[in-house]
Amino acid sequence: MGFLTGKTVIITGGGRATLENGKAGSIGYGIATAYAKEGANIVITGRNVKKLEDAKEELERLYGVKVLPVQADISAGSDNAAIAASVAEKAIAEFGSIDVLINNAQASASGVTLANHTTEQFDLAIYSGLYAAFYYMQACYPHLAESKGSVINFASGAGLFGNFGQCAYAAAKEGIRGLTRVAATEWSKDGINVNVICPLAWTAQLENFQKAYPDAFEKNVHTPPMGFFGDPEEHIGRVCVQLAHPDFKYMTGETITLEGGLGMRP
Repeated sequence: MGFLTGKTVIITGGGRATLENGKAGSIGYGIATAYAKEGANIVITGRNVKKLEDAKEELERLYGVKVLPVQADISAGSDNAAIAASVAEKAIAEFGSIDVLINNAQASASGVTLANHTTEQFDLAIYSGLYAAFYYMQACYPHLAESKGSVINFASGAGLFGNFGQCAYAAAKEGIRGLTRVAATEWSKDGINVNVICPLAWTAQLENFQKAYPDAFEKNVHTPPMGFFGDPEEHIGRVCVQLAHPDFKYMTGETITLEGGLGMRP
């Protein structure tokens, strides 16, 4: 029995994705797996219903936890406040509390230069990332205040270092970093722990990119200083688990950068 047994986590972008070796192939699913191993009740959101249902089946079968999949997509033109509120309401109805909110979901048109970016492409990144974090944090706030819970958001080295071809993605992620630090300041009085992670992990998308475009992969994807990419579950997921532990309350407001398993707090 893990230390999160009886606790409830909402993970946006938590549909099932795996690598060729069968391990978790996306950050969201890696986090869900790490939380399942600690016995948490899990609410996962995403656009792809099959990936959500596949995640539910595997996590419940392997770890004996309860998983609630909810199709949800924060996007331009949608009633996004209502979408986030509905996810929070379903989590409360199913499990009775919200103890951890993890804003992981993000879409973008990476590879398009700033000069060539369209408004629609910019909106895709801002809505799926920054606005999603904003609406979910608002919807979950009263429940997190009641549970003295945790918020874990995701930024990126794309924003920290200004990666070529990632203007909208970087803008969304830097916005999330700022939002996180303000929430850490404002919500500390409520006992809510708020942190942001900048991860670098080996995912199914990178694996497919390497296979399909080996030359482009060689030119554009660089191995981190530690000599390997982070594992979505063992590195990113386990850090998310630790940030939900009461002993880590002192870390509120930190930016945690993960490269190849190395954790740094700039």
